[in-house]
Amino acid sequence: MSTHLCRREFAWQTSLGLCGVMAERLLGAEGAEPLKPDPAAKRLVELGLNGLARAHQMSYFADGHRAAALVAAHLMCEENQLPDAARARIEQLFDLNWAHSPLCAAFPEEAADPSLVNKIGETLMDAHGSLREVGHNAIFAMHAMRGFRLLPELATPRRIDGVCRLIRAIKPWRDDVQPDESINLPPFADLAATSAFVLNEAGRAMDRWQGYGQGFSGHMLTFGQALVELAEMGDIECAESCREAFLKYVTITRQGPGPTDKPRQDHKPSQVRPNSTEYWRERGDKQVDIGHAFKYPYSYYNLLRRVNDDTLEQELEAKAWRVF
Repeated sequence: MSTHLCRREFAWQTSLGLCGVMAERLLGAEGAEPLKPDPAAKRLVELGLNGLARAHQMSYFADGHRAAALVAAHLMCEENQLPDAARARIEQLFDLNWAHSPLCAAFPEEAADPSLVNKIGETLMDAHGSLREVGHNAIFAMHAMRGFRLLPELATPRRIDGVCRLIRAIKPWRDDVQPDESINLPPFADLAATSAFVLNEAGRAMDRWQGYGQGFSGHMLTFGQALVELAEMGDIECAESCREAFLKYVTITRQGPGPTDKPRQDHKPSQVRPNSTEYWRERGDKQVDIGHAFKYPYSYYNLLRRVNDDTLEQELEAKAWRVF
């Protein structure tokens, strides 16, 4: 068998139950030359965009997570230049879980119109500062817009309409909270300052929400990073339209656990991080939850690379296991 087997053929063979054999080759089994993933194919991005466009027809919130995770995983691999073995294991995890599900199925052939991507940003701005389910309208919108700009040939009317429907499906959540006026959130166009702000808030949330799982600190990373990335893409108006919503979320996380927040099991301490092959080898085949396993580390490393602060990085690295 050729060591240059393409990803699509690997996916097909996976569906026939040959995943274990192929994974050994992909992950560099002893005596075998490891296969090299082809990032130019952007397969995960295509699957993610299909999912983001279809999630509104399914379990919109959970399936939106799964679809966004596919895009985030590709970006995490590329931005951090993850080793080939780590990339292969990440793709294997998707193949073992939902890459072959109806969520990610191909869309009918249709002429693309990249200018329609702007409709996603316009739909996001329609929220007018409302905090929607921990900011997932912004998170999903950013991943879709980034994905379509990576693969403009997929910006078809049906996909764009589906993503807009998903964003509109995200419901208000704790939206009656008043933002703390003392919060000094920089302009989103100041990428370094805002990234540092988000990372600092996430670090404090890791401490404050011990015993309550990773949700509040993890979503501080994903919500904040989505707005920073929108600004970096030039969609500053979209990012700033979410300022009030993000300030509400910061206010909630600063307040700490309340009577309605449910205790959850924390992760065990670990020195292994998601920018290593070992981390992904250690994850079980079904330990991908609904995509946080990919989205949290993508946002974390994306923010960290914008901030030149060794002290902050060391402080976060010492407790990042709480999120990962």
